[in-house]
Amino acid sequence: MKLATLALAFVCVNFSLNAQTVDVGGEPMYPNKNVVENAVKSKAHTTLVAAVGAAGLVETLKGAGPFTVFAPVNDAFENLPAGTVETLLKPENKKSLTGVLTYHVVSGKYDFKALSKMIKKGNTTLSTVSGGKLQLKMNGMHNIQIMDENGGMANVNTYDVYQSNGVIHSIDAVLLPKM
Repeated sequence: MKLATLALAFVCVNFSLNAQTVDVGGEPMYPNKNVVENAVKSKAHTTLVAAVGAAGLVETLKGAGPFTVFAPVNDAFENLPAGTVETLLKPENKKSLTGVLTYHVVSGKYDFKALSKMIKKGNTTLSTVSGGKLQLKMNGMHNIQIMDENGGMANVNTYDVYQSNGVIHSIDAVLLPKM
């Protein structure tokens, strides 16, 4: 009887831990790991991870946070004009690269529920770590669109990837600040 109870307890704990993971880029993202520890595992975010490394932001994003990160997938970077990524990754453009990447980061933990609540109350602007602004709007019952300062739009394609130091939302476009 004790063994059966112990086995049931293990299954329940294991289920509750697994229920909190979200697959991104074909890999599980664990809520007890930080933004960087999870992002490096996502095959859909290899360009973003390389850019974060080139900008020297790894230690910052491993920090306590909390952060909300709008993480563009690889296809989003491929949709930029030819040569943009290569140019930004050059050492002499580190400041511009850092500006673009920190434009995707907001201080605080804003999951779907918090973002949709803000929008419904009429608060549609988020300030980014870089000092820029993002505009949010609902596009249907469970779709948030993000507009950058240039009018570019991104859709969130994976919500609420909880981290030990915040939350990640995967997006389908790179957001660009005014430069």
